[in-house]
Amino acid sequence: MIIDVKVPVLAESVAEATLLNWQKNVGDHVKRGDNLIDIETDKVTLEVAALNDGVIAEILKQDGEIVHSDEIIAKIETDAKSAATKTEPAPAQQSLPEMDTRSEAIDADDLPKLSPAVRNLMEEHNLDAKEIPHDSDRITKEDVLKHLGQTPAPSKPAASKSSTPTEAAPPPDKVEAPQVVSAKEIATNADQVPVLTSSTGERPEEVVPMTRLRKRAAERLLGAQRENAILTTFNEVNLKAVMDVRQRYKDEFEKTHDVKLGLMSFFTRAAIEALKKFPIINASVDGDNIIYHGFFDIGIAVSSPRGLVVPILRDADLLSLADIESQIRTYGEKARDGKLTMDDLTGGTFTITNGGVFGSLLSTPIINPPQSAILGMHTIQQRPVAEDGEVVVRPMMYIALSYDHRIIDGRDAVQFLVSIKQQLEDPARLLLQL
Repeated sequence: MIIDVKVPVLAESVAEATLLNWQKNVGDHVKRGDNLIDIETDKVTLEVAALNDGVIAEILKQDGEIVHSDEIIAKIETDAKSAATKTEPAPAQQSLPEMDTRSEAIDADDLPKLSPAVRNLMEEHNLDAKEIPHDSDRITKEDVLKHLGQTPAPSKPAASKSSTPTEAAPPPDKVEAPQVVSAKEIATNADQVPVLTSSTGERPEEVVPMTRLRKRAAERLLGAQRENAILTTFNEVNLKAVMDVRQRYKDEFEKTHDVKLGLMSFFTRAAIEALKKFPIINASVDGDNIIYHGFFDIGIAVSSPRGLVVPILRDADLLSLADIESQIRTYGEKARDGKLTMDDLTGGTFTITNGGVFGSLLSTPIINPPQSAILGMHTIQQRPVAEDGEVVVRPMMYIALSYDHRIIDGRDAVQFLVSIKQQLEDPARLLLQL
C-alpha cells in the first residue's frame, strides 16, 4: 500500500513553507513517528513524521523547495522492504538491532529526554547522550550543536601556521554564527554554516541566506515602521518593593507552585491593570476603524535559537502570578526546543519585551502589528535617587512604551506608564487592583 506524506495544515496567515532537510532517503526503512523532514514557516518549524511503518518509495519535493498546506511531498510503501535489507540481509539485521539497543539503553539509564529530531541528529553524528553537556532534564538541538562545535579540533590551522597567535582561538565570526544562522539550519545544513578563519592579509566573508523566520520578521518590522506613526515615551521604576516581595516569598512561592517568582509576572499584571484603565492601548487599527478588545491576550517576547518569537498568554487577566510564570517557562522551553505551535504565536493584543536580560539599558521597541503598543523592559541598575529629601541607592529600571500615535495620544501613553510605575512601586495596588 502506498501512503502519501503531506505538508501539515498551515495557519490561514501562512501561505507557504520551506523544506529544510530530508532525514531519510528513497529506500530507507521508517517507523511510525520517525521524523522525515522539518518544514520552516514564517513563525515556527514543524516536524513531518511518518504515519506508518514502511519504506520511502518516492520523494517528490527536495530540500529548499517551497511547499503549501496539505501538499504531497513523498510516498511511503508499507509492504516493501528497504534496499539494504534486500541486498545485504545479514549486515542490515545486525545493524538495526544495535541502534535499537542503544536507544533502549538510553531510556533504561534514565538519561535526559530526547525529541525525535535530536535523536536523529545524535545518531547521524554517532553521539552518546552521556557526552553532551546540558542544563535541563532534556537535551536540546542547541546542546548538540554546541557539542558538535567543540569536537572538531583546530588541527589544520595550528599545524600549518602554529606560530600565528591569532589562529589559536576561534575567530569572532565563528562564535557569532548561531546568531546569524538558525539552529535548524546549523543542524540540517552544517556544511553551509559560515566557518571563517582569519589570517594575515586575508579578509574572509560568507554570504548566508536569511531564514524564512528572519525574512518574515524583517518584513513585519519594516511594515510596522512604514504603516504606523510610532512614538516612544519613557519612565523609570523603583523596583525595591518588588524585589523585597520576591526575596521574602521566593522559596515559599517555588515550593507551593513549583515555579520561580520572576519579574515578568509582576510586569504582566501591572500592564493588564493599566490596560483596563486605558483601553485604547489594548486596541488595534483596521483601516479607518479602531477595534477595542475586551480581552487581554499578552504577547511575551522570547529569545530562541531561530530568533525572537512572541508566544501569547491568552486571557492573561484571569491568570495568577504563578500561572503567568508557569506559562512563560513553558513557552521558553518550547521556543528553545523548536516546539512552539502556530496557535502559540497567533493573536495578541499587547506585547511585553525584556531587553534587560541581555543588558539593554534603554531602547525603543517596535510595535508588533496589528497591535498598537508594546512595553519594553530593561536592565536593573543600582542608581542614586531622592527619597524623602535624602539620596539613597535603589534598583532602578527604565521602561519604554512605543505606540501608534494615530490612535493613541501622548497623554494616554504617559499615564499608562505612570500607572505601571505606581503599581510596581507599591505592589499592594496589584492585589487591590488600583
